Amino acid sequence: MPPASPSTRSRLVGQPLLYAISVFASLGVFLFGYDQGVMSGVITGPYFRQYFNEPTALEVGTMVAVLEIGAFVTSVAAGRIGDTLGRRGTLFSGAVVFAIGGAIQTFTPGFWIMVVGRIISGLGVGMLSTIVPIYQSEISPPNHRGALACMEFTGNIFGYASSVWIDYFCSFIESDLSWRIPLFIQCVIGAILALGSLAMPESPRWLIDVDRDEEGMRVIADLHGGDPEDLVAKAEFQEIKDRVIYERESGEGRTYSVMWKRYKKRVLLAMSSQAFAQLNGINVISYYAPRVFEEAGWIGRDAILMTGINAIIYILSTLPPWYLVDRWGRRFILLTGAVVMALSLGMTGWWMYIDVPETPRAVVFCVIIFNAAFGYSWGPIPYVPFSLYPPEILPLSVRAKGVSLSTATNWLFNFIVGEMTPELQELIEWRLYPMHGFFCVCSFILGEVFPLYPETKGVPLEEMDAVFGEEELEERLEEEESERASLMSRHSSRSRRSGRTLGASGQGLVSRLLGRTDGRASYEPIHNGDE
Repeated sequence: MPPASPSTRSRLVGQPLLYAISVFASLGVFLFGYDQGVMSGVITGPYFRQYFNEPTALEVGTMVAVLEIGAFVTSVAAGRIGDTLGRRGTLFSGAVVFAIGGAIQTFTPGFWIMVVGRIISGLGVGMLSTIVPIYQSEISPPNHRGALACMEFTGNIFGYASSVWIDYFCSFIESDLSWRIPLFIQCVIGAILALGSLAMPESPRWLIDVDRDEEGMRVIADLHGGDPEDLVAKAEFQEIKDRVIYERESGEGRTYSVMWKRYKKRVLLAMSSQAFAQLNGINVISYYAPRVFEEAGWIGRDAILMTGINAIIYILSTLPPWYLVDRWGRRFILLTGAVVMALSLGMTGWWMYIDVPETPRAVVFCVIIFNAAFGYSWGPIPYVPFSLYPPEILPLSVRAKGVSLSTATNWLFNFIVGEMTPELQELIEWRLYPMHGFFCVCSFILGEVFPLYPETKGVPLEEMDAVFGEEELEERLEEEESERASLMSRHSSRSRRSGRTLGASGQGLVSRLLGRTDGRASYEPIHNGDE
């Protein structure tokens, strides 16, 4: 895809350009959020159920969850696609494919064509869910990276809430249009995103990585105010360029096998954070909230209405992290969120178990608390598709591939949860909710008792090695394998030697199994005068 022309971007520079990019990229997360919520209201509608001959729980679960199969496939391939087409080209391709899938769903003549449409939409979602967080992390400055990612998650939940309320208002239509209109809106969103992506600048890190230095410098200059002589912009360009040169001179490969060998613990942390984001129960609510409320005693359209009220509060809960994530840090927010989520899911199951007249209102309250806790914590930080943590912790050389694996993990667990929830709602009933509460407890234990997830607040992407204590390992590899590292500039050498870390003594068993050190505690940003 050709780069955006200078004249296209000259109208917006600095912070306005940065936030314009973030807002428009949020359309990609709006699209996925819309897709998450649209099926929750559609599958409970009388005209939908009549059209599909009263589908069984298994058929409902398949129609909802089969999208994740397509997303899984392309999320694995998106790493190579993102490195080949660029971040912007992958964004365009994903939006087009998603729109095609939405059209097939809208005009489906039956169950199996609906399944095909969902899979095709999933192919588009898989590309978008991998590339949007990479694009955002590579555009954003370190001190705003967390806030901008949280803004994107708010866009995701705004999409979810929009779909729920569209489902609700369309439920008053006395025909098949009551479910075809909400599905058709997917096509409109996909088309707008595809067209808009043509006007967005390419990631400067990708441009520099493929030796399009002039274009990369132009984008960096625009992000810093438009002055190509700006010292901060030049320093950022040089740091990225030094990193690229280092990776090439050191012979660092870009295959999945090399990534796994060299950055295994980072990849495992990225993948595990996405697995727990799903096992913590969010898509039980996102995909099936009206069914949950029907199980608690709300009937028909009232169940969708309760889902809509829940969605509004869900949006509001995503706003505090805009301010807090770059001040409190990632770990504290994740840990407190896990506690509240575990308690609210446990109470949801308890109220359903005792089944008293107060149960319907109590369940709505517990679900609202659960969603609010997720929206404040596990939503904006590790939740895929549009997460903050995985693209932060992975180096440029394998970032697209590493994020694609973590995203694929999300879609695998997303499919398991989406496919099994309708069956489990019938088989184990109220026990489903404390079961997911148990995984919230596990998330807390892994984050606090075995502190696996390092703090990345304010750390430049090029200096993330210091957080993970990998400089000493890399120095040993350099000494053993070659002397080519001596060709690097003093600036790059300083980046590799920063942030000395402690040994592995005193760590928990899980931390030692992942090869984790306590380096994050001693991380200090690199300054120009450091040697």
